[in-house]
Amino acid sequence: MASASDSDMTNAAQFLDHADVTEMVQALFDEDLAQLGFVMNASRLWAYQPEALAMLFRLMSQVASARPFRFRERGILVAACASALGDSYCSLAWGTKLAEKADAQLAAGVLRGDDSALPEAERAMAAWARRVARDPNGTSTKDVQELRDAGFSDADIFAMTVYIALRVALSTVNDALGAHPDAEYRTLAPAPVRDAVTFGRPIDAGPQPPR
Repeated sequence: MASASDSDMTNAAQFLDHADVTEMVQALFDEDLAQLGFVMNASRLWAYQPEALAMLFRLMSQVASARPFRFRERGILVAACASALGDSYCSLAWGTKLAEKADAQLAAGVLRGDDSALPEAERAMAAWARRVARDPNGTSTKDVQELRDAGFSDADIFAMTVYIALRVALSTVNDALGAHPDAEYRTLAPAPVRDAVTFGRPIDAGPQPPR
């Protein structure tokens, strides 16, 4: 995959040393183990401020529930904005989730910027997510009108935009501090999804110890 230098292609889950495992951190790790069967590299990084991560996810959930956006729609928003941002971690994680809710080829298409398999409303969502991630100052009233024409209210558009911005914030922290996609995505992510993620940091060379 990817554009990382050889010096970055190590087993390191992140650039920082691992944070102390407090009771709240252990709860975060246990939740990963229960849901995924492994502790995510992102969780190890956010162990420095697990409260902030919890608050960020609660805010994402609150914003997404305003319409509410279906899981598939959230998957399209995250896959589109993460790939536009060049974030391999969230692209692999949410590309895999989207593949489970739809299919692998559709998910891979969104990651590559090909929305031909999506209906009109979802195409508009994906296009908006990429615009917000790449150049928020480059958006126009025409772009917003395209969302209205696809059936979204102004309240929907606001919620969608805040959700994308929060996902960009999460990706920015993970990427800047060297969180590599978990080694498990070598097998968890369908081949079309893995092949579509040709950007960002490479998948971790090997799984990290559970704790």
